[in-house]
Amino acid sequence: MTTSSRQDMFSGTKAVESHLALDVERLQAYLAKEIPDFKGPLEVRRFKGGQSNPTYQLITPGRRYVLRRKPPGPLLPSAHAVDREYTVIKALHGTGFPVPRPFALCTDDSVLGTMFYVMEMVEGRVLWEMTLPEMAPAERAAIYDAMVGTLTQLQSLDYRKIGLEAFGKPNDYFARQINRWTKNYIASETDKIPLMDRLNAWLPANVPVEDSVSIVHGDYRMDNMIFHPTEPRVVAVLDWELSTIGHPFGDFTYHLLPWLLPQMGERLSSLGGLDLAALGIPDEAAYTARYCQLTGRQHIEHMDYYRAYTVWRVAAIYQGIIKRVEEGTAASEHAQTTSDLVRELADVAWEFARRAGAPA
Repeated sequence: MTTSSRQDMFSGTKAVESHLALDVERLQAYLAKEIPDFKGPLEVRRFKGGQSNPTYQLITPGRRYVLRRKPPGPLLPSAHAVDREYTVIKALHGTGFPVPRPFALCTDDSVLGTMFYVMEMVEGRVLWEMTLPEMAPAERAAIYDAMVGTLTQLQSLDYRKIGLEAFGKPNDYFARQINRWTKNYIASETDKIPLMDRLNAWLPANVPVEDSVSIVHGDYRMDNMIFHPTEPRVVAVLDWELSTIGHPFGDFTYHLLPWLLPQMGERLSSLGGLDLAALGIPDEAAYTARYCQLTGRQHIEHMDYYRAYTVWRVAAIYQGIIKRVEEGTAASEHAQTTSDLVRELADVAWEFARRAGAPA
């Protein structure tokens, strides 16, 4: 596929598939009660992007909304936490941080079959391809600076002052994340991958000691943001399913993933092997230096450990997608194309682990 294939594949909406269909009449009645100025008739379409929580566009004559729901079928216990998404968006809305306006959370499964929430639809651009092929170098540089600036804005917020003191435990973030994703990986395992087993053992035994705390988005990447239609500015950060209170490096090093991976076609967006200077995109060192400048740090120690953790975590996430494909509950029609990714990601993660001191 061409470099714009991810943009073509994931942009826009489509008709709702039968297995993800909603009871539109029941939904319209619910929204009429919950949203003061809601007026039907209601049309429902589904956004193409995303593989976790099915996301729908709700179209009415006066305005458009977005609905996020848990997928149907058997789910991992801690996955698809749309109620957590709603909680953090509600807390952030009004702080000046760019999130959509939340309207309603429905925990009553009798309405649509699974929990869901509704928020405003923010107009703008969702950019799926990290190389930003239609832009000039200066535009690309400005987009990248907007992303890292928005992340540091989030990390500067005091989670206690905005009502999120009970949203997560502030300590031992990486140890807790490793425990969680190891359990999820084992629960979703379809093939034995020896390097994943080695990483599952090495990572928790070698967590760096670092005690910074902030709100963590959990999936902070370019295609989880809406950019202003014409300006290099983030107008909404989306997909807060994995958000919590934890270590700011969790988000930053995950955000570095495209710099850490080789080219993988349309499966995962990567900057590996590209002439970043010609594109106007900062390399990993320059981007990290900008993050440190904005957060008042001199540098980040133990980066190879964080790189290994980040790639391993993504491997565990994709293993969960593979399991959902087998069970028929994957939200994305493209999910089946990811089945060979886990082994490749484990190879990359283990190379970083070796650089961080893991035995050969």
